[in-house]
Amino acid sequence: MLTTTTLILVLGRIADLVGRRRLYLAGILVFLVASLACGFAPDAAVLIGARLVQGVGAAAIVTNTTALLTDVFPESILSLGLGVNATVAAVGQVVGPIVGGLVAESLGWRWIFLAGVPVSLAGLLWSIRLVPRVARPRTGERLDVPGAVLSVAAVGLLVAAVSTGGSSGWSSPPAVAPGVGAVVLGWVFVRTQRRVAHPLVDPSIFRDRATITLFSAAGLCALSSYALVLLASLTFQAVSGKDAVEAALWVLPTPIGTTVAAASAGVLARRVPARTLSTIGMLLIAVGAAVLAVSLADDGAYGWTAVGLGAVGVGTGVFMTPSTSALMVRVPVHRRGIANAIRSALQNAGFLFSTALGLAIATSGLSAAQQSAAYDGSLLALSTAEVQAFVDGVRSAALTFAGCAALGALIVAFGPFGPPDREAPVRPDTSGPVPEAGASG
Repeated sequence: MLTTTTLILVLGRIADLVGRRRLYLAGILVFLVASLACGFAPDAAVLIGARLVQGVGAAAIVTNTTALLTDVFPESILSLGLGVNATVAAVGQVVGPIVGGLVAESLGWRWIFLAGVPVSLAGLLWSIRLVPRVARPRTGERLDVPGAVLSVAAVGLLVAAVSTGGSSGWSSPPAVAPGVGAVVLGWVFVRTQRRVAHPLVDPSIFRDRATITLFSAAGLCALSSYALVLLASLTFQAVSGKDAVEAALWVLPTPIGTTVAAASAGVLARRVPARTLSTIGMLLIAVGAAVLAVSLADDGAYGWTAVGLGAVGVGTGVFMTPSTSALMVRVPVHRRGIANAIRSALQNAGFLFSTALGLAIATSGLSAAQQSAAYDGSLLALSTAEVQAFVDGVRSAALTFAGCAALGALIVAFGPFGPPDREAPVRPDTSGPVPEAGASG
């Protein structure tokens, strides 16, 4: 996630400049080659390097998928396309770890990467054939290279600070130093973006208050939902004595709920306003988190725990499709790449902060050594009193996330959410290759 999160903004902007289709295909190719390198890596150093390159390819794919769907699908059925996309992603989250574990156990870890090569190749060939070129306005804009460097550095330092803060302590030098660096570089980045002719992130995007509403809600959705599955899994291990595999099975109601809801939301969005569905989604996350705060750690209450986990998953699926559709139709064609990149960056940041905040609250009653045991998944080594302190922390974290989701529901329900200014519809260009000055992808 480090490489992907760090590069999302830059690749989103590049997609708007060189063409989303072109960058999307390049991303699949890079991911394919990097997967081969991972599978045949002779040592750990090569494997780590190949994984970083794999992250670059993944970032190019993630950044462009939603924007490409928005380019191709008419607004009247865009929610259906986004719903299918969200469903496939949710299914991958459920099936991927299971299949990966089986492959690693039966064939060895290298086949986790090699098995994805034919899938990537099929995806590349299929995309070349089916993903159309889309005409893009000729703006004459160029990439803001200094802004790109500042963005990568600031986001990278922020990710490093959040990743190390939970385990090393928020006041420790490994967390404080990159945190301060991220704030300083972030401030410089914002200042420079207001002054350059062709900024990496166009400030005019933030002049639309409804867009700010949708960006904020996307971040809050990720923040309030992501860590709940992790905390539930750790609680099952600490209290019920489940191993990691059993605990993973017990939290399946969340990804299953997301899968079902994402598919349904794409259909419902054609009849129910996006604001209504998005609000319902955030409220379901809030209710699910509140249920988990009460039911977790009670061996006899797994039924209610499953309901809470399912509500979080359903809420996430119901929120994602209509809110993403509402955001993407608001921005001009030549800003869809960076707009989706901002949404994805906020979502990934929400994931990271959710994990860090959830673990910090859950382990606040433990000593430093006990916190390390919790982070390492060694919760069975804790005493009864220590486990109870952890459970109390988990419940407090769940209530905190319920509050975050409720705040997101209020923002969506009462914030600006009007229809966008209409622009000429985007049509796939099937006349042949498009010159570099025009658009491809």
